[in-house]
Order: sequence, then C-alpha cells, then structure tokens
Amino acid sequence: MGSNCLKVTKYFLFLFNLLFFILGAVILGFGVWILVDRSSFISVLQTSSESLKVGAYILTGVGAVTMLMGFLGCVGAVNEVRCLLGLYITCLLLILLAQVAAGLLIYFQQHALKREVSIVVHDLIRDYDPDNQDKKSIRDAWDYVQDQLACCGWTGPQNWTENEILLNKSLTSYPCSCSSGSVDVQPKSGFCEIATNKTVSVADWPVYTKGCMSNVQNWLQDNLGIILGVCTGVAVIELLGMVLAISLCKNIHREEYSKVPK
Repeated sequence: MGSNCLKVTKYFLFLFNLLFFILGAVILGFGVWILVDRSSFISVLQTSSESLKVGAYILTGVGAVTMLMGFLGCVGAVNEVRCLLGLYITCLLLILLAQVAAGLLIYFQQHALKREVSIVVHDLIRDYDPDNQDKKSIRDAWDYVQDQLACCGWTGPQNWTENEILLNKSLTSYPCSCSSGSVDVQPKSGFCEIATNKTVSVADWPVYTKGCMSNVQNWLQDNLGIILGVCTGVAVIELLGMVLAISLCKNIHREEYSKVPK
C-alpha cells in the first residue's frame, strides 16, 4: 500500500513539474518579449517606465529559475532523492514569493503605467522628427501603432499640432502613419505633404479622426491580464507541487524507516 502511494505521488509530482517547466518557459517568454520587442508599443514604454522594466526583469528571472526548478523537480521525483526534493521545496517557496511580488508590482502599477503612457506619447508626438536617428526605434513603434490600430494621435489628430516641424510647415504636412487610406501613402512613416496653396487645418488632413488612447489602454490591459493570469496559474501549480513534494519526502522517509531492521 505504502509503495503504491509512493509511486502515485512520484509520478503526479513528475507531471506537475513537467507542466511547471512549460509554464516557466511561458513566463520567461513574456519577460524577454517585454525587454526585446521593437515592433510594438511596448518598445516606447521601455524607455520611460522603470516599473515595467523591473517587472520584466523579475518575470525573466522567475521564468528561468522556474524552468530549472521544474527540471530538478522531475529528476528528484523520478530518482526519489530527498535532498534534491528538499532543495526543490525551498527554492519553490522563494520563486512563489518573487512571483507574487512581480504580480503585485504589475497589478498596482497599472494606473501609473497608463499615466506614463499618456506623457510618453505626448512627448513623442511633440518631438517627432523623421531625421532624428537616435529615436528611430521609438518613432517606428508609434508609426506601427497608428497604422495597425487605425488611429491618430493620443486623443485625436489635433495632438499633432504640438509638433514643431508641422507647425513650421503651417500644417501642410501630416503624419503618414495616420493616413486613413483615402490617399495612397507609402511608406507609413515620417510626414506626408498636402499639395495645396490654401490655408490648411487638421480637418483637411486625410487621416483617422479617432485617437489611439482607448485602443492602446485596452491593449495594455489585455496583455497585463494575460501575464497576471499565467503567473496565477503557475502559482497554483507551485503550491500543488510543494504539497506533492512534501508528501513524497514523507513517503520516502516512511519507506526507508520500514526497511530498517528492528
């Protein structure tokens, strides 16, 4: 009976750690994505949001360690190594605490992140300069956002009237990535000219009239929700893994004690 219980616990722990390893890879992927992404709006936030960077580093570290612990847990379970299981339980507890810290940081910084986004975008629009190669990655990311989300500016295209280059051109140019499709524009970056001798206003631009604020905030909300959801799922598996590891340690100890001659 005891031997059967030991086997069942051992194989359940192995399966949990296999799943644990896979979810650790997912968390690692999220962290790396936040740090290296250069094609979406996340790259704009990297330059301004310290909380996002800290959260990304924590996720990356936790993901890597989680994968390692998943591997060690599998080895310890199959070979019934109590020492390795004890180390596994201790590290699992530390990972769980780090994960909770990262989750809380992301959750409580959501509103601050939205405020940072608004400030970053307004500064980006005001300082947007196609000839400035130092900020090309950020500029390309914002062009990508406007083009893909079919929007213009933060609250609307009128935000672009804060741009010094457009003001110097008396608004006879407009951001190409805002083009609504009524005019064929290639590429979707930099500024496009309006061929006219008349006085031009924002209303004359062939651009999207909707701002990007709601779309970007929804995008952030969805992605942060996914990250928190994965972290919660891993935390549940970690707790179950700890329970199974402790149970396996007790069963191994009981099995060894029963073999001692009396």
